[in-house]
Parts: sequence; C-alpha cells; structure tokens
Amino acid sequence: MMNSEESKWDGTISPDEFHKGALAFAEKWKKVCLVHNHVLPNWSWVSCLNPPFLNSHEVDGYLSLEKMCIMRSDKIDDEKVGYAVEEMPNCLESEDCNDPARLVQEASQEEHYYDFHIVYSSSYRIPVLYFRGYNSDGQTLMLDQIERDLPSRSVEVLTESKWTFITQQEHPYLNRLWYTLHPCGTNELMKLLLSNTSLSEDKVGTECYIISWLSVVSQVVGLRMPLQMAAVHHE
Repeated sequence: MMNSEESKWDGTISPDEFHKGALAFAEKWKKVCLVHNHVLPNWSWVSCLNPPFLNSHEVDGYLSLEKMCIMRSDKIDDEKVGYAVEEMPNCLESEDCNDPARLVQEASQEEHYYDFHIVYSSSYRIPVLYFRGYNSDGQTLMLDQIERDLPSRSVEVLTESKWTFITQQEHPYLNRLWYTLHPCGTNELMKLLLSNTSLSEDKVGTECYIISWLSVVSQVVGLRMPLQMAAVHHE
C-alpha cells in the first residue's frame, strides 16, 4: 500500500487494495460482533458488473450495510437517543446498546431507516461513504430530515469542517441519487491517521485503512462502530 518511504505515501489506496481491505473489514466486523455478542447487522460485499462507463473503477462491487433503523424523537436530546431495528435484532454500537430499556424511548418516535454503502472512488483513489434514509413506508428522507437524525456533534462538524460535508450524488452502481460525504481531503486525513502505522501490502494493512477511515466518517453520520474494531489492528 505504501511506498518504502512512508513520507511519500499520498494517503490513497488502489482498487485492488480497497477490494481486499473491504472483504477483510467485513469479515472482521462479523467476528467482532460474534465474539463480543454485539447484535449488529453485518457488512456484506455486493458484486456488480461494471458498465462500460465504470471500467476505470476496476472494482466489481461495494460494501453494504442495509436497513439500519434509528428511532428518534425531536423532543429528546442526543444523549437519550436509542438505536434499533425491527424487533431490535440489530443496534448501532453505543454504551447502552445492551440495555433494552434504553433502546425504546417512551416518547413518541418515528422510525427512520438508513442504508450505508462504501464505494471506491477512482478519481480520489479512496473509499467514499454513500447513504440514504427513508421512513417505514419507503419514502425517501430529505436532507433536513436526515440532519435532525444526526448527533448534534455531527452537525457542528459538518458546519465547521473544511473537508467534510454532505452532498447528493448519483450512486456509481445504482444510478440513483444518494447522499454522500464529500471525499475531498480524505487522503490528507488518512496520512495523519496512519502516519505512525506500518502498513504492508496485505489484508492487515488495507483492513487497518478501512477501519481507521470509517471510525472517523461514521461518527459524522451517527453510525457507531463496535469499540473493539478500533483496537483490532493494534493487536
């Protein structure tokens, strides 16, 4: 992944590195959830045949996490927000995930569902997070509705950050408009995050890249990772 001289690494990864890292990340997520009894949905690799105009991607698919449900009431603050899905089989990782009493709010709530996709960008040579929100009857959420679902800290980051902002773009594989975190500045971020990490051209290195990247961008959209994922590549 890196040049022999770490300082020359530009913070990007190749399509093949992304593919290998994505598969390793999904497998590690599954194992962490199993070992630590996290009742979370799994990431899965969605294989796609690249149409002619996507040949430059050199990636035959993307990572997908589907139908994550956020139950939220505008009348409660961020510290009391519960995350769950239908019949609560899955839950976004948080300190209170294992406490059913904290998952279901007494206040009147509306269920919002989210799909998250990690797609490789051939232009920026980095992973990009795409997502969409919809309510229980399938109606797509508008940006202002999505922003109300975000933790207040995320709104502050999106307001103040020079490199992280939500935009709407056509999904490279689905040909539909999805929201995405703009990738500008991501390579510089990754150089900072991994400046003291020895990465090699194997799944450990690329898995480390995906974990480090998602640990940052997932916080912006309120998708929390199992805490053990961040420690995996240090073991």
